[in-house]
Amino acid sequence: MSRLTIYADSTPDAPLLRTEDPERIAQELSSIGVRFERWSSAVTPSPDDDEATILAAYRPYLNALMGETGAGTADVIRLRPDTPNLPALRQKFLSEHTHTEDEVRFFVHGSGNFILHVDDRVYDAHCTQGDLISVPTGIKHWFDAGETPFVTALRVFTDTTGWVAHYTGDPIADHFPAA
Repeated sequence: MSRLTIYADSTPDAPLLRTEDPERIAQELSSIGVRFERWSSAVTPSPDDDEATILAAYRPYLNALMGETGAGTADVIRLRPDTPNLPALRQKFLSEHTHTEDEVRFFVHGSGNFILHVDDRVYDAHCTQGDLISVPTGIKHWFDAGETPFVTALRVFTDTTGWVAHYTGDPIADHFPAA
């Protein structure tokens, strides 16, 4: 189940808000410019389906989103316990960073946490199957799918070179592990 936990950035052990209500999650994230939606499909592809099948299942949503945002490409990413170089890959995601374009993810299967650091707040958005999250350009964040991830997600890019992180050097992510 999707969940949002909000903290003051100085108190990782004292949540200010914790909700599993998708409408409240969308409302709270919208207040900081983050898009959160729930998508459904008449057909839920298998985690092992090929990229074309997975993209086709969500094509109407993707076409609308890409038309609205000007995004140029979408692909499928899978994180599994047997993903090559998983510890190093996970470490890249765990450090606070920004991007020069919106980071858009749709969770086809599995779950992961987008943890956002905005002003003096930390927003831990636990995303699950059916969740779309779009983190705007420049918002400091990190991501964690856990030590043994099982995630299949759509990625939507404006810049066709793909995922490029700009690390902040702030150790805040060490104090806010995924809730």
